Amino acid sequence: MNSFFEMLKEQYGEDIAKEICENRGLKRKTTFRVNTLKADNDKIEKVLNENKISFKKVSWYDSAYILDNATENTLQELDIYKNGEIYLQSLSSMLPPLVLEPKEEKDILDMAAAPGGKATQIAALTKNRANITACEMNKVRAERLKYNIDKQGASCFVMVKDARNIDDFFKFDQILLDAPCSRKWNRKL
Repeated sequence: MNSFFEMLKEQYGEDIAKEICENRGLKRKTTFRVNTLKADNDKIEKVLNENKISFKKVSWYDSAYILDNATENTLQELDIYKNGEIYLQSLSSMLPPLVLEPKEEKDILDMAAAPGGKATQIAALTKNRANITACEMNKVRAERLKYNIDKQGASCFVMVKDARNIDDFFKFDQILLDAPCSRKWNRKL
C-alpha cells in the first residue's frame, strides 16, 4: 500500500493520492445517463422523485446522474430503464464520446463497441444524425450490442468484425477506440 500511495503521490500530488486511497474500498454509486433520443431530463427527474430516488446531476454532462440511495437493480425495475429512456453507464465511460465531440452528418467508427454505451451515447449526442459504424468481433457481444442499440433507438450499423481489419472501402471522419483491457486485444494492438 505504501508504494502504491507513493506512486499516486508522485503522479497526482499528496491530496489527490490520499483521496484515492481513502475511497478505494467504497462501493461505487449507481450512475446513468438520460437517453435524449427517447426522453428528457425533466421526465426522468419526475420518475426518480416519484420513486423517492435521490440523485445529483453531474456538473460536466447535463444528461448524467449519480444516485444516492438506489442500485442498478432498482432502476432496472422502472419503465424508464425497460423502455431505453436511460442507460446505466459509469461516468468514466461517458467521457470518451464527450471528448470525441461527435458531429452530425459525419461518419463515425466505434472500434470496440460492445455493449453499446458509447455508440448509443454518440447517437444521442448527434441526435441520430451521424453515420455510426459499431464494430464488435465477438458474436455474442455483438448480439448484446445490437440489442442495446435497438432498445436505445439509436441509428448504428453493426459489424461483427475486428475493426482493424475493415475494408479500405470504409472511411471515417471520427474514430473512437476505448480499447478493452483483455489480453487478447492488447496482444494484437
